[in-house]
Amino acid sequence: MILNHLWGIYAHPKEEWHSIDDRHESFKYSLSHILLIALIPSVMGYFSAVYLGWSIGAGKDIFLTESSAAFIAVAMYFALIAGVFALAYLALWMAQTFGATPTYTQTLELSAYTATPIFMAGLSAVYPELWFIVCVGLVALAYSVYLLYTGVPILMHIPEERGFIYASSVVTSGLILLVIILALTAMMWTSGYAPIFT
Repeated sequence: MILNHLWGIYAHPKEEWHSIDDRHESFKYSLSHILLIALIPSVMGYFSAVYLGWSIGAGKDIFLTESSAAFIAVAMYFALIAGVFALAYLALWMAQTFGATPTYTQTLELSAYTATPIFMAGLSAVYPELWFIVCVGLVALAYSVYLLYTGVPILMHIPEERGFIYASSVVTSGLILLVIILALTAMMWTSGYAPIFT
């Protein structure tokens, strides 16, 4: 089953990391996980923007046209997938510095399962109030960071002390990737691809 680690990373994360490390599924398996989980924020974002409306405080709810929301959802889907692959590459690139010799599939597993809570936070779009989504997003981000710090020593086979520094480097890389994605989004919006409101 493609999502068989999903419950484990929430219920018993350390044991689940050991299970992932013991099995080391194929690249195709990790890719399938990413492709499915990345659908959640994209589809939910589209649904809430078109049918539920976003509330950002005072004033009317904000709706997007179907075509505009679809374009944003597709762009978000591919940006999320690209972000996971880029983070896996950066984790692989940094690994030798910390005495680890993982394969790209191992770092992809680390990135994919670490990103899962953030992607699943997209379910919060069923209640598209900005304060609620920000709160859920922050909790998901905190849990993803926790997963990263617990998973690195197990998957990379390095001591916890070095694993902490390595995980911190991966977190920093992830934040840089997020800033790059946000900057590209802003550039696209100012180049004529801005959302169309109803």
